Formats: sequence, C-alpha cells, structure tokens
Amino acid sequence: MHHNTGYFQETHEMVRRTVSQFVRQHVLPHIEEWEEAGEIPREIHRLAAEAGILGIGYPEKFGGVGEGDIFMKIAASEELMRSTSGGFVASLGSHDIALPPVVKWAKPAIRDRVVPEVLSGQKIASLAITEPGGGSDVANLQTRAVREGDYYRINGSKTFITSGVRADYYTVAVRTGGEGHGGISLLLVERDTPGFSVGRKLKKMGWWASDTAELFFDDCKVPVDNLIGVENAGFIAIMSNFLSERVALSIMAYMTAQMALEEAQRYVTEREAFGRKIGKFQVIRHKLVDMATKVEIAREYTYRVASLIQAGKNPIKEVAMAKNFATEVADFVTNEAVQIFGGMGYMRESRVERLYRDSRILSIGGGTTEIMKELIGKQMGL
Repeated sequence: MHHNTGYFQETHEMVRRTVSQFVRQHVLPHIEEWEEAGEIPREIHRLAAEAGILGIGYPEKFGGVGEGDIFMKIAASEELMRSTSGGFVASLGSHDIALPPVVKWAKPAIRDRVVPEVLSGQKIASLAITEPGGGSDVANLQTRAVREGDYYRINGSKTFITSGVRADYYTVAVRTGGEGHGGISLLLVERDTPGFSVGRKLKKMGWWASDTAELFFDDCKVPVDNLIGVENAGFIAIMSNFLSERVALSIMAYMTAQMALEEAQRYVTEREAFGRKIGKFQVIRHKLVDMATKVEIAREYTYRVASLIQAGKNPIKEVAMAKNFATEVADFVTNEAVQIFGGMGYMRESRVERLYRDSRILSIGGGTTEIMKELIGKQMGL
C-alpha cells in the first residue's frame, strides 16, 4: 500500500483497518453471488452502518462520523473497492449522492427523519437525475413537477438510477420552472408514493452487483414540504453534489487499476511461456512499469485535489482533470491486465475480467469525459 504520510493520519489508518476487516468478513465471501444476483442485500447496509462506514462524512447528530474529513472518506472508499466490485461500492454508497442535499437543504422535519434512517442502514437512498432523453445534459431535464396547493404533481421518467430497485427514498431532479438550469428543483420522493413506480432492473455491461432502475412518475403527488432547498434553485445543489461524486469516481478508477495491476503482477510470476516465467520477458515488465506509473500518478493527483477541497477550495477544474485522468488510467490498466492474462483474462473467474468491465462506466457516470473537458476548458477561459 502507498499511504502518503502527508495525507493520512492514524485516525485514517484505523478507519482503513475497520473497513478492510468489514470487506473481508462480510463482503468478499458473498461478492460472486451478489454480482450474479444483480443486487446487494439490505442487510449489508445495516452491517456497514454498524461498522461506522455509512456515516463517514455526515454530522454526528444524524448518526454520522468524521464530518469534513475527506481523507477519512478516501481511506474507507479505497478499502471498500477491495471488494473487487465497483457495483457493490456504487450501490452501498448511493446515499452519498442522494443524502447531501437532504442534509443541507431539506426541511428539518424531513431531514431529521430521513437522514438517520439511511445512515443507520435501515433505509436506502438513491439519486434520480438522469432521464432517457439525456444524461450529462442536466439543465435540459424534462420530468415536470407542477405545484397544486400543498402538493407537487410529478410526471416523467428517470433511468440508470443506482440503487433504484431497492431504494426507499429518492432525491429527484424535476422541472418546476421554465427552460434551462433556472427551472430545476429537487424533491424527496418516498417509495410508496401513489403514482410512483419502479420499472425493470436494467442489465449492465459491468457494475452487476449494483441494481439499476427505471423510475416512472405518473401524476405522482408529493407534499410541498418534500422540496429540498428553494424552488428553482436545484441546479446549484446538483452541481455542488457533483464535486464529491467525481472524486469518488476517481478513487474507484485508480483502485480498479491498482487491483488489476496487482493481479497482473502476481500472474506473471506464475505463468510460463516458451520455457520461462512471462515476467522475465521485457515486453511484459515494461507493460507493468507503465501500468504502475499511471496508477501512482492518478492516485497522488486525486489526493492533491482532495486536499484542495479539504482546504475549502472549489477545484472544479482539477476534479474534472482527476476524473478524466484516473478513468483513462483504469481503462488502460485493466485492458493491459486482461492482455497479460491472455485467454484466462477473458474468463469470468478471473478478477481482471470484472475489473475490465467495471472500469468502462467510470468515464461516463458523474459527467462524461467529454463534458469534463468542456468544464475544464471553461475554467481555463477557453
């Protein structure tokens, strides 16, 4: 492990040990089964809460732990990725993109009920922004909520929603005003709301352990009190949320690459070809060197960007750069690892096969590479 002493302190190492133990005890023995099932059991949320994992980054009054310490979150995230399943991590962590707006801007009555239920693992929270007609183009979303007295009436649909099949609470982006980003609000929708329904469980290339759903709103009536923040000010909330989501995806990316590298390094010392271990071939050694170099830099740059956030900065450009670089590294390194494994790398029983498939979503989710480049360009004044 490479722990830059400048970033991680002893408390972080304690968290790392706790999460590592949790993964070995409760996750690794079942991960193949959950991947095949296409979802993780509710019980694992409760166990993760008991271990103090779900509450990292949230205020103590809601059952949280270590608020405002981004490196505690990173230490936990790195160890959760040791489950070898990006889908598991995405699903267990769906509250990390759904809850922050609720914590910051929901009405106290809603907030004080919902947040502790989710952080204790009793309930599951999910973020619903993406629609069938457009992903990264958030400002153009079409799902409409019309105010009628004490209720909003919602019509529309969402897709690719992580934990959508199992969630109890949905933080939903809706259009309450005119066109563009100025007309968007966030509403908290509860699972049993009349007019709300969950469609089929979507089958994905990777992230199998993560249940992904379509959501339908058909004259779905939600109390006005469920409005998160101010009406028509939802876009800012969504954007501020994206910063931490992009850091999380960067961590998933360099950890995916790290594990693929480790697998490949182990394999080349065992596998023989033409009378010697394949690690003895220069071409293989140089592959591993290139892989390792990229992983190191992706990880260290992500740490650097995280430290800017920790210092109270708003590094939109740097976070986008970290995400683009780390996800590119994950694609490159997992691809090389499969190549080094040869035919075995194409088999489901090989860990690198899953890492390769799971890597592919990382440059799409949380804003595509192309959208990140537009953001970076804007920040550069281009």
